[in-house]
Amino acid sequence: MQLSSAMKIKITVHSHPGVKIIEVDAGTNLRQVLLDNGLSPYATATRRLNCGGRGLCATCGVWLENEPPPVHWHDKIGNRFGYPRLSCQITVNKDMVVRLIPEKWIWGRRKSSNI
Repeated sequence: MQLSSAMKIKITVHSHPGVKIIEVDAGTNLRQVLLDNGLSPYATATRRLNCGGRGLCATCGVWLENEPPPVHWHDKIGNRFGYPRLSCQITVNKDMVVRLIPEKWIWGRRKSSNI
């Protein structure tokens, strides 16, 4: 199914201290959506020291519900071992729930039972 860029997608973002719902065009990059809406996927230490969305540093990790399969090599490896998904490598093509990780130092921890 070909998605039109005019199609609106709903992203529900859980962050500290609340929830924000964002509507974006299909095909939008998740990292850019978060940054454009004042929601950083980065830890304090990596807001300035990151790869700029090239999928190399793994510092923009977020937890996702209704996530698309990983396509980038770094995201595939992290996902396979239960680490957060790289927001810079997620193309938004369907509604999803995103959980930012405020307590991470740089990369975030492996998935636990309470996520």
